[in-house]
Amino acid sequence: MTTDVQLSPTPRSTVVRGKKRAVQDRQVLYDILDAGLVCHLAVEVDGAPFLVPTAYGRDGNRIFLHGSTGSRSIRSMLEGKQVCVAVTLVDGVVYSRSVFHHSMNYRSAIVHGTAKAADDPEHALRTIVEHVTPGSWDYARRPSRKELAATVALEIDLTEASVKVREGGPGEEPEDLAANLVWAGHVPLVQSWGAPVAHETDKAVPPHVSERVR
Repeated sequence: MTTDVQLSPTPRSTVVRGKKRAVQDRQVLYDILDAGLVCHLAVEVDGAPFLVPTAYGRDGNRIFLHGSTGSRSIRSMLEGKQVCVAVTLVDGVVYSRSVFHHSMNYRSAIVHGTAKAADDPEHALRTIVEHVTPGSWDYARRPSRKELAATVALEIDLTEASVKVREGGPGEEPEDLAANLVWAGHVPLVQSWGAPVAHETDKAVPPHVSERVR
């Protein structure tokens, strides 16, 4: 596994459109993955593209995913099919003086590679659980042997990846700037957790949940 500070683009991970938004800092890749909750995983299944939204977790320079042992996409990945993983964070909407230049502020990461069965499936599942619901692995019931037997934990190396980031206001044509006929700018998108909603329990909200809301 690579420990390079900078990304080293390959032909398929080199940003072609919007090159000025490409970021080569590997830490930015990690930050995006750590901030997201859902990735979109693409793989070929029976000769056709297959796209799955799924939870994930990062540990160093690899991400973990999981799925059912009966999943066609999982079987395809274990056969060595190439995969592509995408995570996108939307930070706002951009309003230009021209609708052609309306846009979004975002951070996106694309990972290429192959998936393999995780060397330590329990560690992989714990990483996913702790990424999505921090504190839950040591609080809730652990997976049973039956549940583990029905689950495949996968890992994908993050060596081949690309990152794009857009921030700030709109791009404008000189004539639109000169005319200045309409408002232009950007509206940040701010997300926050709501209050916990209990499900058929008289238990107090545990600290790892209440602290997340705060």
